[in-house]
Amino acid sequence: MEQHQKQTKDEKIKELTEKLEEGIKSVFASSKYREYLTVMSKFHSYSFNNSILILMQKPDARYVAGYRTWESLNRHVKKGEKGITILAPNPHRLTKEVTVINPETGQPKLDAEGKPMTEQKQITYASFRPITIFDISQTEGEPLPELVTELKKKALNYPLLMNIIKSTSPVPIRFESWEGLAKGYYNRTSDEIVIKDGMSESQTLKTALHETAHSILHADKKNPKGPATKEIEAESVAFIVCNHFGIDTSDYSFAYLASWSSSKELPELRASLKTIQTTAHDLIDRMDEQIQRHMEIQRQPEIIGTEIQNTQEIHHSRR
Repeated sequence: MEQHQKQTKDEKIKELTEKLEEGIKSVFASSKYREYLTVMSKFHSYSFNNSILILMQKPDARYVAGYRTWESLNRHVKKGEKGITILAPNPHRLTKEVTVINPETGQPKLDAEGKPMTEQKQITYASFRPITIFDISQTEGEPLPELVTELKKKALNYPLLMNIIKSTSPVPIRFESWEGLAKGYYNRTSDEIVIKDGMSESQTLKTALHETAHSILHADKKNPKGPATKEIEAESVAFIVCNHFGIDTSDYSFAYLASWSSSKELPELRASLKTIQTTAHDLIDRMDEQIQRHMEIQRQPEIIGTEIQNTQEIHHSRR
């Protein structure tokens, strides 16, 4: 019987994994994804030094661009906003007379009189100039297209499931309020999970499972896996476990995973399938065990009450 149940659960997890893969592919093929890429291409990848400058001036910056770029996206910089100063390449070119070198000998070429030959050559010197950029929070106007849609639905048995996730997680889970898009995080230094307060029940459960998967799979700081693989593993586990308990996170998970995958071939997902399925299976088993224990505890008062009633009836009959 137990073997049959295990096989059924394995088959269900395999089915959900296949659904996950197909769902991600459908995002890549959607017009929504093409629109998202078109807009995101307007945001540059900044150098390490400029990233540090942005972090120092506006730590909560998400999307940064110049004034004209924001205008092209039908957004306008708010009056009185102080921009973020970074350094943009500003190459300085000079024309200089240089000695002509013989490529075969590496020595200066000589003219008929035996003098070194020279030529005019343009030399570019690296230099930089300060420019001003603005974060999206400093602008207003039309919203940017979003690939990931936050879950809004309530969840059946939310208090019970949340408590079970807390008891199943290898690290403590707490709630905190903050501004910004982040839904939660696993802090390896303090060894705890922090969930954004005020989200919907389904989003909260999904995020708690996502971060729990991180705490199980990615606690080792020496873990060689890249950030994309880690996010794909955590979200895939959350998707499978949520669906097992009747919470469909497709609207969020498919797009989230597509945003982390390096290509439509889903290399990170396929390389991690065994890890994802094993971790999801283990989490489901432990959560099911907790639910079973909870149900047994809930039934105990009824059993005790029946025993008391029976005892009273016996005493009454003896009188």
